[in-house]
Amino acid sequence: MLVVPASVLDYLDLPGRRSANPFAGHDVPVSLRRVLIEPAPTRTPHRHPHSVEVVHVLSGRGTAWQDGARHRVGPGDTVLIPQGVHHATLAAPDGPLELLCFFPHPDLASNIEELDGPALAP
Repeated sequence: MLVVPASVLDYLDLPGRRSANPFAGHDVPVSLRRVLIEPAPTRTPHRHPHSVEVVHVLSGRGTAWQDGARHRVGPGDTVLIPQGVHHATLAAPDGPLELLCFFPHPDLASNIEELDGPALAP
């Protein structure tokens, strides 16, 4: 069993969000990220060419955007994003959004493509 305390997470700055890999340095067959998204006027989408993504909202409110469709999300909501689909999650203006993102692919670095646009607003 591997237990990773939240206190040891090392967050990286990515476009529009901060992301931590609890399993960094461990050989595991999946990718998991704890993601913090602060309110911002815009954000650009990204995609995962090699796997689906499962997003679970831990806290906060926001909008899940997928290929032009928008859905409000809040604590306890879970979103399934198909492989290769352009998407982004945006925090509501009143506070940060915290997510747990799961990918059935071992290496997120080779499974993410940041896109130039469109610029999305919450």
